[in-house]
Amino acid sequence: MLRPISVSTTTNRRAIRMFDFGFDNFDGSSSDARLQELVDAYETHGTNAYFDSNELEAVATHYYELGAFENALNVIDHLLDLHPYSADGWLRRGILLNNLGRYREALRTYQKARELNPADPETLVNIGITLDSLGRPKEALSAYDDALAINPLHAEAYFNQGITLERANHLQQAAEAFQRCADLHPEHPEVWYELGYCHDRLGNDAESVAAYDRHLDLDPYAHDAWYNRGIVLNRMGKFDEAVFSYDLALAIQDDFASAHYNRGNALANQGRLNEAITSYEHVLELEGPDAATFYNIALAYEEKTDIEQAFAYYQEALDEESAYPEAWYGLGSCYVARNELTEAFDCFDYATHLDNTNPKFWNAKGDTAFQLRAFEEALTSYHAALKLDKENSHAWLGYAETLFQLGNAEEALNAYRTAQSLTPHAANPYFHQAKALLAVGRTDESIRALKTAFRLDPSKKSEFRHAYPELYRDDYVRRRLGLDRA
Repeated sequence: MLRPISVSTTTNRRAIRMFDFGFDNFDGSSSDARLQELVDAYETHGTNAYFDSNELEAVATHYYELGAFENALNVIDHLLDLHPYSADGWLRRGILLNNLGRYREALRTYQKARELNPADPETLVNIGITLDSLGRPKEALSAYDDALAINPLHAEAYFNQGITLERANHLQQAAEAFQRCADLHPEHPEVWYELGYCHDRLGNDAESVAAYDRHLDLDPYAHDAWYNRGIVLNRMGKFDEAVFSYDLALAIQDDFASAHYNRGNALANQGRLNEAITSYEHVLELEGPDAATFYNIALAYEEKTDIEQAFAYYQEALDEESAYPEAWYGLGSCYVARNELTEAFDCFDYATHLDNTNPKFWNAKGDTAFQLRAFEEALTSYHAALKLDKENSHAWLGYAETLFQLGNAEEALNAYRTAQSLTPHAANPYFHQAKALLAVGRTDESIRALKTAFRLDPSKKSEFRHAYPELYRDDYVRRRLGLDRA
């Protein structure tokens, strides 16, 4: 099995604010040609020509939709010169200032809109948006509450309330706000995406996938929604579906490096290693050298038992990020496969130096020290692993074996018993315990331990001859174990 791959667990977050810039009395039925004539006339003559309010609103909306906010602001300022008591005009001016990042000026502008129309929930929602942009979430939430007090069915108030709560990491409350918005406005262009994101962060995987599916029903070309859906499905162990989601994300945007990367992870989890390597190579083509990607390629090659390729890619990972403990661990594993134990020990030792909180690094260091007959070093390593994880059966077995080699048979027996209690269906603790029992003269118990090992794993019978040559030569013992001499 592959060791844990370096994963991307981060879904893409949008948190798009929904602004309604259209004017209440704007006639959107004007032809494109007529609108272009108005824009050309305004750009040619500016405020020197006469435009009625509907025409100015049309030009401002045109600029807004193009993202030309400064141009739109100039038009709105001209409109307000002509109609200074237009609450809609002041509201739209505030929206433009907010889009330009001029938040405090936007707040002052919204206040003028409120003075003219204090019962307008749209103004309160936009005040909340701007307050949130200023890092004042409590005041923003209060503004949304005021808007909902005026209109309890205001979907955008719930949506933006959800965005503010999401940004403040109040994910459960955010999900509830988004759900209220979705209930009121099921065709909302962004709410299902945000709901999917919140459920993802909350660990509600099935709900997250369902929400992303609703978003994709509305916008099937949303590559980031397909990508996020894949992340959640991968976490659920639904690797085929995850790959399908990543494939669709890539069909829409083929240079989406994160989708290639996580597609590789899903394929690796299925054992489709050649395809996984190809996906990771696409990441390198798009983004250049990357330690985590090199590491995952190395893991895939190691799983394919191509140790030399794995070795090379672990080195590539370390060339990019020398303080990468997992890569040092992987490199050490390759040295073990090459029977270069001193080099392997050095790698595992450095991995524990970089991260002394990972029991598997200490186990590997202990195993290699044991093979090098550096028993005191092995004992220290296993002890470190057990301090981190008292139920680490591998470390208990290694600890027992090392104690036995150091002549502490009675203490070793206690450690063997602990390993057996943690993994009662594993043969190794019983098989190795037998020699400690034999060393303290408890032959009958040693034979019972071997019988248990053979029952749990019949293949242990083939190891018996070499592990216990004296017992193997004893006819009485062989009869009790049910072994043939030949």
